[in-house]
Amino acid sequence: VQLQASGGGLVQAGGSLRLSCTASRMIFSTFSPEAGAWYRQAPGKQRELVARIDSDRSTMYADSVKGRFAISRDNSRKQVYLQMNSLKPEDTAVYYCFFADSWGQGTLVTVSS
Repeated sequence: VQLQASGGGLVQAGGSLRLSCTASRMIFSTFSPEAGAWYRQAPGKQRELVARIDSDRSTMYADSVKGRFAISRDNSRKQVYLQMNSLKPEDTAVYYCFFADSWGQGTLVTVSS
């Protein structure tokens, strides 16, 4: 599975970003049953799970992002999204999508204070 992540960038605290992850080489019938997730890794820290969305669209979030981040998916586009609002400097990290046992290349999110 090849995953392309995009949408990272530099934003001020309190701002918003939307990350996208595209499974370009998957077909709908194999994409839709899979769960998708976003992880992040800050400098000097371990990679951590940020949010997950199952095939039935049920979701779970890390406590640190609850109420600020929202994960969603569009099966017809073979994409998983992470809407990030009210960003904080501690959200600064490389964000990775994870889908069908594969990792995307990572996209850097930098939140300035």
